Amino acid sequence: MKRKNILYIAFFTAFMANAQWKPQGEKIKTKWAAEVNPAKVLPEYPRPIMERSEWKNLNGLWKYTIQEAGKQAPVQYDGEILVPFAAESSLSGVMKEVGSKNELWYETNFTVDVNWNGKNILLHFGAVDWKTEVYVNDVKVGSHTGGYTPFSFDITPFVKNGANQKLVVKVWDPSNDGPQPRGKQVKNPEGIWYTPVTGIWQTVWLEPVNVKSIHSLRSTPNVDHNSIQIKSDVVGAAAGDFIEVTVLEDGKEIAKQKAVVSESADIVLNNPKLWSPENPFLYHTKISLISGGKVVDEVKSYFAMRKISSKRDQNGIVRMQLNNKSYFQFGPLDQGWWPDGLYTAPTDEALKYDLIKTKELGFNMIRKHVKIEPERWYAYCDQLGILVWQDMPSGDEQPVWQHKKYFEGTELKRSQQSEDIYRKEWQEIMDHLYSYPSIVVWVPFNEAWGQFKTIEITEWTKRYDPTRLINSASGGNHFQTGDILDLHNYPGPELYLYDAQRVTVLGEYGGIGLPLEGHLWRANDNWGYIKFKNANEVTAEYIKYANILKGLVKSGFSAAVYTQTTDVEGEVNGFMTYDRKIDKMDLKKVNKANKEVIEALNQK
Repeated sequence: MKRKNILYIAFFTAFMANAQWKPQGEKIKTKWAAEVNPAKVLPEYPRPIMERSEWKNLNGLWKYTIQEAGKQAPVQYDGEILVPFAAESSLSGVMKEVGSKNELWYETNFTVDVNWNGKNILLHFGAVDWKTEVYVNDVKVGSHTGGYTPFSFDITPFVKNGANQKLVVKVWDPSNDGPQPRGKQVKNPEGIWYTPVTGIWQTVWLEPVNVKSIHSLRSTPNVDHNSIQIKSDVVGAAAGDFIEVTVLEDGKEIAKQKAVVSESADIVLNNPKLWSPENPFLYHTKISLISGGKVVDEVKSYFAMRKISSKRDQNGIVRMQLNNKSYFQFGPLDQGWWPDGLYTAPTDEALKYDLIKTKELGFNMIRKHVKIEPERWYAYCDQLGILVWQDMPSGDEQPVWQHKKYFEGTELKRSQQSEDIYRKEWQEIMDHLYSYPSIVVWVPFNEAWGQFKTIEITEWTKRYDPTRLINSASGGNHFQTGDILDLHNYPGPELYLYDAQRVTVLGEYGGIGLPLEGHLWRANDNWGYIKFKNANEVTAEYIKYANILKGLVKSGFSAAVYTQTTDVEGEVNGFMTYDRKIDKMDLKKVNKANKEVIEALNQK
């Protein structure tokens, strides 16, 4: 009888949560919005590059308040918010502006599993935009600035025995009133600028670890030497502790090496399988921390054997190379926005959907535009075989388009605070994503948005990660630095500059617009570089551009990026509508055209 009562209470609690929460607003939504369950929000493991078996998801309905900045913690709350959806989003159940004059407060309770006794408890946040303070049982346990990278705190000393634990989070986000990286968020969205994202927007979770544990991994493949270097950052290590790395190929152990915790494990592979979009083979690993002859921590991971580089071809053109072969990279500009979740996909299936569509379109690359995604997105790129150019989210002042200075190589003079914020967050982003093999290009700046000290930032980026190509300023003020000259041209492709010493790419073009009634974020004032009236016209224009691009591949382009994967708010130039319900072009014809562009590089 008691068990039945417990089950009934659990069912009733879940039912009431669903009854009280609902998406807000009348704007369009994806089909996945209806699948969001407040009792089980984004339940998938959030860190696939370093996986442990034990963890606890804290996503769900939390209490929230929006109040004037600088005030004490609220005594009463405004209502409930669905974590991890930003306060401005429909799926949060709130859909309210926060702004630079206010702070967003959260409160929830959680329990620690009994079988975690004796373990250290880590509290993880996937991403919170932008300045965060965290309190556990009324003790401030830590703070963080940055809207795009994960952070965690060891909350073990502040956890009470056998009781509900109180968690309070305070967030301040100045949007475009501040100098911090923010991508396309502005407080007055219009045109190519979008709704602000404030607060928690990725999974919050708990993880039990031993006093000695693996904190992070850094995997570096060397295709030329058939080797993989795996470096572990270990917490609490002592003399004599070591790491054991086991490499698995299709489930079968093929290599094993041990190294003291201060050294990397350098493993040579016999006849390694190389990763590419056509054959995205991943090696799986088991990394064990051994102390006193016992395994005290163990994580699962993976890596890929792939190399990105550049080399002059037989015609004297500097080409991108993948695994030491010239390889044309072609893909969409992907901004990763959702009409219902803004920065956050409604479900994991939704997160993967855009990537599956990208492969269906015949592309082999994505330029992830001024946004960082949850880690599962990069893992899907690794699994599906999609190369990624990763932008740094732009910030500080935005360009004034009519000013000639934008075209004259004039850089922004940032404040010291602004520079410090940029450098800190860019390094954190690179550290965070380093081991995902799909990422092949870093992009520090886009179109002069906040562009400063270009040569210095580019050269630092190259030194910090010499294993990838650096695209210093995509379509922006051009300096002789980095590996790539990146041109933007709308609507059609055009090779109007060429660099004989670096790779030349078309970092943006296209933007063919097709507004479809019933699938628009705004009824009016929708934007595209050019607009057409139906799918046939849009497809024909796309193929026309593809045919032009084929000729320009021969002339010197080594990669191209089409704008864009989906419509976003007022922009109607996607392959799909913003709600992902309509494909706006003939996908088979687009696939054929795209593959012809990619293959043009190797045709005589």
